[in-house]
Amino acid sequence: MLQARPHPWSRFVAIGDSFTEGIGDPEPSLPDGHRGWADRVAEVLAQGVDGFAYANLAVRGRLIAQIVNEQVDAALDLKPDLISISAGGNDVIRPGTDPDVTAARMDDAIARLRRDRATIVMFTGVDVGFSPVFRGIRGKVAIYNENLRAIAAKHDCIVADLWSLSAVQDSRMWSPDRLHLNPLGHHTVARMVLDALAVDNDLEPLKPEPVPASTWRQARASDIVWAREYLVPWVVRRIRHQSSGDFITAKRPLAERYTRSEP
Repeated sequence: MLQARPHPWSRFVAIGDSFTEGIGDPEPSLPDGHRGWADRVAEVLAQGVDGFAYANLAVRGRLIAQIVNEQVDAALDLKPDLISISAGGNDVIRPGTDPDVTAARMDDAIARLRRDRATIVMFTGVDVGFSPVFRGIRGKVAIYNENLRAIAAKHDCIVADLWSLSAVQDSRMWSPDRLHLNPLGHHTVARMVLDALAVDNDLEPLKPEPVPASTWRQARASDIVWAREYLVPWVVRRIRHQSSGDFITAKRPLAERYTRSEP
């Protein structure tokens, strides 16, 4: 008796920014030196599916207009039957941007990605209320998320709901720059995406030891170090109209056969 396929997909293409590229989840043996939730999802989807192919076109720092212009058609050219898109986060965190305008661009992108009837996975933004750095834009993120839910319903997309994923509302899930998930965070998101796709998997929730409580003085010292190493360079790039993704290309530009990484 032939064993049933674990899921219906054979070609997965991920598009977006640093979140999908896998920044914060370093793995020197992999292309671009990063792993991330998308690689982790592809590793699981490849199990039991001969010839499963995966491409990742995401590039750090990209705004939604750049993702639409640079990655949508490139993704469609690869003939995927599963596409993930996470975009707009870099727009939303910028002062003066309108989440409704950003959502309109996402609507156009989804309409184009649905051309060949591929399954589309969209991401809401994280509930940033836990973060002193980004708490001030929580309402803006919520507005964008409501627009995204409406777009998903309109185009029959799957929603990977980061907003309700309370596990990532924890500093232990984030890298030192406080902007990107660390390996534990990416692993947690991968489990959530596979659950949204209704794909059985053997990924286990990780339970790290609690971070020791810090004193007020230690916390403020950490803030100073963070501001010097991450915030100031980010502000300088904004002033100079530069991006962390300048001169960076997609880490997996072709939909190639993919298998689970060795431990």
